[in-house]
Amino acid sequence: MESTERLSEKVFLNKDVYVGEFKGILPHGKGKYTWLDGTVYEGDWEEGKMTGQGHIFWPSGATYEGDFSGGYLHGFGTFIGSDGSVYRGSWRMNIQHGLGRKQYHNSDIYDGLWKEGVHEGSGSYAWCNGNTYIGYWKGGKMCGRGVMKWVNGDLFDGSWLDGFRHGSGFYRFADGSYYFGTWTKGLKDGQGTYYPARSKHPSLTKCCSFDGHEDNRERLLSHSLSVNSDECRTSKPSIKRSLSEKISINGFLRGSGRISQRTTVLDEDWSLGNCPREFSSCDTSCMLSGTSGEDQPGVQDNCTVVYEREYMQGVLIKERIRKSAGLSFKSKQRCKFHIKKGKKISCVDIFEGHRSYYLMLNLQLGIRYTVGKITPVPMREVRASDFGERARIRMYFPKKGSQFTPPHCSINFYWTDYCPMVFRNLREMFHLDAAEYMMSICGDDGLRELSSPGKSGSIFYLSHDDRFVIKTLRRSELKALLKMLPSYYNHVKDHENTLITKFFGLHRITLRGGKKVRFVVMGNMFCTELRIHRRFDLKGSTQGRITDEVEIDESSTLKDLDLSYEFRMDKSLRESLIKQLTLDCMFLESRKIIDYSLLLGLHFRAPEHLKALLEPPDTLQKHESLPPSDGATSGELSIPPKGLVLVTHEPSFNTTPGPHSRGNTLKASSIGDKEVDLLLPGTGRLRVQLGVNMPAQATHRLLHNEIGTTEVELFEVYDAVLYLGIIDILQEYNMKKKLEHAFKSLHFDPMSISVVEPKLYSKRFLNFLDKKVFPDQP
Repeated sequence: MESTERLSEKVFLNKDVYVGEFKGILPHGKGKYTWLDGTVYEGDWEEGKMTGQGHIFWPSGATYEGDFSGGYLHGFGTFIGSDGSVYRGSWRMNIQHGLGRKQYHNSDIYDGLWKEGVHEGSGSYAWCNGNTYIGYWKGGKMCGRGVMKWVNGDLFDGSWLDGFRHGSGFYRFADGSYYFGTWTKGLKDGQGTYYPARSKHPSLTKCCSFDGHEDNRERLLSHSLSVNSDECRTSKPSIKRSLSEKISINGFLRGSGRISQRTTVLDEDWSLGNCPREFSSCDTSCMLSGTSGEDQPGVQDNCTVVYEREYMQGVLIKERIRKSAGLSFKSKQRCKFHIKKGKKISCVDIFEGHRSYYLMLNLQLGIRYTVGKITPVPMREVRASDFGERARIRMYFPKKGSQFTPPHCSINFYWTDYCPMVFRNLREMFHLDAAEYMMSICGDDGLRELSSPGKSGSIFYLSHDDRFVIKTLRRSELKALLKMLPSYYNHVKDHENTLITKFFGLHRITLRGGKKVRFVVMGNMFCTELRIHRRFDLKGSTQGRITDEVEIDESSTLKDLDLSYEFRMDKSLRESLIKQLTLDCMFLESRKIIDYSLLLGLHFRAPEHLKALLEPPDTLQKHESLPPSDGATSGELSIPPKGLVLVTHEPSFNTTPGPHSRGNTLKASSIGDKEVDLLLPGTGRLRVQLGVNMPAQATHRLLHNEIGTTEVELFEVYDAVLYLGIIDILQEYNMKKKLEHAFKSLHFDPMSISVVEPKLYSKRFLNFLDKKVFPDQP
């Protein structure tokens, strides 16, 4: 073994200088290295690499003191930037990662978790003007549950996304009044309730109050401040590089320059000084750098009065006054499925009081096992043996764990995964990454249980990111899916734009005593950043196809007789839609499937962007012949502004399609039969695909009793974005359905009932969509 030389000095060919201990020709032990540009490191070395405790000085004035490993800032240390900012916390490979506290040059302070140099996880941010946020972060932005408290006393407690209030929550004004509701990208959007000051409001004990977050913050701060360098020091990475690579000016120095720049720039994007730029497209109500700016109506003397309101993208469109007695707030899910009043008996009632909790755990354990087992298998084309009820994986999950399964806190169960290779290939077809799929369903955020919108009593779960719906099935539905799976697989393979429900997995849980729960994982067609303002389930039949007005709200799924709109769209878009609907119906007809429906979601533009004048059609045509207007008018609005714009698709532009969508971007005849994107003023640019982000004009004919005259026909015309697909495709026209058809035909018009033979069902369904829902341009 070579002996260690002490206090030697060596000048390298590039004029760098090292003074200290050596092991052979490599710095080893204590030493000081000075680069040609003036950068100095003094501390521990190990075989030519900075490893251990050390202190580094850059010519810009930035310094770091703490742990090094393999030539990287790695472990626990303090970084002082050239601008005076100070970070003290954990590092990994030259980047802040783990617990840390940073004080910015403008005195803003972030204290919490970091990942790859940005805020991620729980943490608090205090602006120099006194505003404070405590909650969760993702990618450097407020995302998840969190509390924002403004210096003027206003407070918001609820959901956040990309730095905006997004989802359900409540807003407490400084005067003591409250607003409970939902937000979309910082704007009130949907239904909510306003409680004036000193009025009775729902108990907030179940909500995460600011005081509760303060407790979490204190625990977080005390933990992070108590961490010393020994506790945070991590093991050395096994990265080996030559001395010339790591010591020379072309090695660590350039890397270290990137350190100081990257960590500072990324973090300063969320400092107080840059907030107006981040929120320039939003009103002052969502700017974090100033006061809240929320509208605060005058407080009523009568404290028993509360206000039920409905907003559309920040614009108040409806308000009614009600007594506060008996009112309570319920957050509604942003999808087709929602919590309904009253208790519905489920088709499975096997877990007693903990059914939901145990079933959720079993789902996550099983899917994690399934994906982990099938993903490493090399891709291949499916075979006949991959289909059918016998093509399955079965595994026992004891509570205490086994050689192949982890211990868990649920109950013992058997897990069955049907046709794993088929569904693995289907997920590949739908461009679904296995890791994303597993994390979406099996992540720490868990699943949300939703009640069924139909009559089956099925249990529905929604993934935390709204991408996947998990539905329990009857035994007959599971058999129907397994029977049709080979032809479904081929149909999906041949028609990349199919509108039929996308299936990602078929599973079964078996409990002690033989009780079984079968369920399927599907894509959520309404997973979009845009708010779905209206939803329809359309079959083309009329008997019983109307919703009780008492139950209707924004989250209700309406039916055929509730639809009062016609949707007119670009000729090429309509042709593509009708063509694919016809192909899908031919497939379902060939499988003798009935009772399917078109799930249609509508996003309306804000009132100032969407509503045309209530004038006869010939008058409206005169307006259309006028020169284009940018919407700026004096006095009354005379020309309706454009709420939606089609622009030529740019492949290089990041226009993210809807989740689980594939296929080509659609072409529009209105701009020369070119592929198009949808430009939404004030929102962004979206890729137009079949069933996703489809622009249309929603025309609503006013009834005579609404306008008080029979001399003219008046219309309301709205700009809308459509999301649609065919759902409920697992009902075969079997003997039971034939008997149901015979019975109902005795009491109702045979053409009005839902249960008819497959060919007639398909024809009626397509005719309804072609003539009534998406009529051709006149």
